Amino acid sequence: MRRTLYTEDHEQYRESVRALLSREVEPHLERWEEERAIDRSALRVAARTGLYGLAVPEEYGGAGETDYRYRVVVQEEVARISATAFGMTLGLQDDLVLSYLLDATSEEQRRRWLPGFVDGTIIGSLAMSEPNTGSDLQGIRTSARQDGDDPDADWILDGQKTFISSGMSSDLVIVAARTDPEAGSRGFTLFVVEEGMEGFVRGRKLAKVGMHSQDTAELFFEGVRVPTGNVLGVPGKGLSLLMSHLPQERLALIAATYASARAVYEQTARYCFERQAFGQAIGDFQNSRFVLAEMETELDIVEAYHDRCVRAFNDGELTPVEAAKGKWYVSELQKRLIDRCVQLHGGYGYMLEYPVARAFVDSRGQTIWGGSTEIMKEIVGRDIARRSRA
Repeated sequence: MRRTLYTEDHEQYRESVRALLSREVEPHLERWEEERAIDRSALRVAARTGLYGLAVPEEYGGAGETDYRYRVVVQEEVARISATAFGMTLGLQDDLVLSYLLDATSEEQRRRWLPGFVDGTIIGSLAMSEPNTGSDLQGIRTSARQDGDDPDADWILDGQKTFISSGMSSDLVIVAARTDPEAGSRGFTLFVVEEGMEGFVRGRKLAKVGMHSQDTAELFFEGVRVPTGNVLGVPGKGLSLLMSHLPQERLALIAATYASARAVYEQTARYCFERQAFGQAIGDFQNSRFVLAEMETELDIVEAYHDRCVRAFNDGELTPVEAAKGKWYVSELQKRLIDRCVQLHGGYGYMLEYPVARAFVDSRGQTIWGGSTEIMKEIVGRDIARRSRA
């Protein structure tokens, strides 16, 4: 069955992405994992050559290209070389940070931040999670208050965030804070905290099971004075802004987990017909063939839903429920499929020199961040209950 998601333009873009990754990323992956950091120069090259930031309008230095299929091409090519941590960093910039800088900023803010985003001199991060608050955003304790009654008065920000991707390397951090304890869901605001602001302190670089080169950190805000020019959107509308961007965040995870699962499966299928045991390729044993058949069938079925979500997003029609369905199912499939691929590799599957082993540890968090499987099922279940009672 021929895949129809892409056009010739997408395939030409794929060639340039593949060449750039081969030159600027693939030779450095082992060193980045050992050093627990991605070279900043690689991110600058990625930005300047259009691996991310394509959606930035031309007046700010971008290409103004909003077709999400180009993002999917990058996800697939990153997965092909097992550069999961690098891909997650690109996704953080494109699918989280940039979406806020495009949708929730004033003209002055766009001119201040977007050119640096396009040329890679500005790296961003998104700070929502707290030590006692993960998926429950209304439990956020980080707070901000204006220093006086003047509408243009600075805000004073206090609190702590954790599990913040690119928290050590980011130049600006989009921080969710409670600004009106009595207003419920309408009492949250988003602030942009920039490097060098007094009271902004980076804590530990957290040690993760996988994706070692993608830095994850604790962040502290100790009386940080944030000017009104660094408020994103309207004060009190922060939670609705966060919620409105979740479909894109979850689509990014659908694309990343599907691309990874497909790439690891294809590597494993090749391995099964290269590796010999008992006088024949291990892929010629019936059990191995059955396992490969099951995995390929599941991937082909998921591919159809993945492509449907991409098209829906391009048309402005991807719903939070559709994104939640895909996010939980594809991430769970990835986890289960990669585990089976490790088994087919035997002892080599446990050696980090093999891509399948790194994929095994890198994939484990995908069912947690961006909304855990359990939260995704709750979103879907509530929608079912609403429709069934109607």
